[in-house]
Amino acid sequence: MLAQQNGEPGGEVAREHEVLMLVAQAHSNTEIAKRLGIGDETVKTHVSRILARLGLRDHRTQAVMYAASHRLVAPLPAPPAGTERLGRRGGRGGR
Repeated sequence: MLAQQNGEPGGEVAREHEVLMLVAQAHSNTEIAKRLGIGDETVKTHVSRILARLGLRDHRTQAVMYAASHRLVAPLPAPPAGTERLGRRGGRGGR
C-alpha cells in the first residue's frame, strides 16, 4: 500500500491510492479525472507520484502489476471460450 511520507497530507496518499486502483482497472487519465472530479493534469501528477513512491519507472503497466501482485484489485475475469480480447480502439492488439 502507498505509505505517507514526512510532511505529506494524509488525503494525498488516499487520493493516490484511488488513482492507483483506477489505473489498475485500465482507466485512462481522462476517465480517472472525470470519475474523481479532478483535472487531467492532476491525474498525471498523481500517477507520477505513485510511480516515484513505489520506485517504478515511468510505466503505468508497472503500477498495474504492483496493484495486482499486492491484491489491491481483483483479477479480470477470463474471456469466454472462443473469444479474444480486443484493444481499446476495437482493433486487434489495441494500437
